[in-house]
Amino acid sequence: MMPGRAGECLRPRSESPHAACVKPFPERYGRWALVAGASEGLGEAFAEALAKRGMSLVLVARREAVLAGVAARLREAHAVEVRTLALDLAEAAWPGGVAPLVAELEIGVAVYNAAHSFVGPLLSHTPEEAERAIDVNARGSLRLVHAVAPAMVARGRGAIVLMSSLAGFQGSPRLATYAATKAFIIVLGESLWSELRPHGVDVLVSCAGAIRTPGYVKTATRDAPGILPPAVVAERTLAALGKGPIVVPGAVNKLARWFLGRVLTRRAAVGVMDRNTKDLQ
Repeated sequence: MMPGRAGECLRPRSESPHAACVKPFPERYGRWALVAGASEGLGEAFAEALAKRGMSLVLVARREAVLAGVAARLREAHAVEVRTLALDLAEAAWPGGVAPLVAELEIGVAVYNAAHSFVGPLLSHTPEEAERAIDVNARGSLRLVHAVAPAMVARGRGAIVLMSSLAGFQGSPRLATYAATKAFIIVLGESLWSELRPHGVDVLVSCAGAIRTPGYVKTATRDAPGILPPAVVAERTLAALGKGPIVVPGAVNKLARWFLGRVLTRRAAVGVMDRNTKDLQ
């Protein structure tokens, strides 16, 4: 996009000056953005990308000290207001922590990036760990929607971004619970995209491949094909808002999605995922 001042129309670089302009995010959706799971990696990248677009921020994650550091850096770099909330997104009551800010501020964009995962056969982990993944990934996404969407619908504008994964399109051995929660997010987001569009609310599910986050670096012995930096995933996801229910960032990942979903049988696709997850620890 062409850079622009607040309130100025932005156009893709490839388009003529007569092309329809795209309003800046604060004008298009509202001044504030909420990012859940914002302490590092992709969540921090989303916060940065939104701050670059002139959005003030509410950052939510468990680690208060880490959040405070991210907030201080973004205030200094982008001259935006940043508030932080230290909340455990596995807890059913966490939306109550953001409710006062949702009532006070115009949360125009909400990003649910938080995720819990473990690597290995399902039965090698406790039921409690699997249930925590469901609480953070699936229930957390649903709780965010209930926390922010009613006010967006009442105002007639807003945007919700839910982070899913290519793993959610088919069975993914050694990531069984994680992949299942990501499949839930895909179907939830696609459904909400249709339900909320008439009310002026854009919903987008970002189905990323491997992302070079601190968590990925800890579990992978080598880079997966098509791996992207967090900043690239965040930018390409936000650029896709309003263009459809699903985005797959990265050309390699788009090709993988097409091949696994359109060319291979379901059984063969699971086999490919089986081979690809063997290097995870």
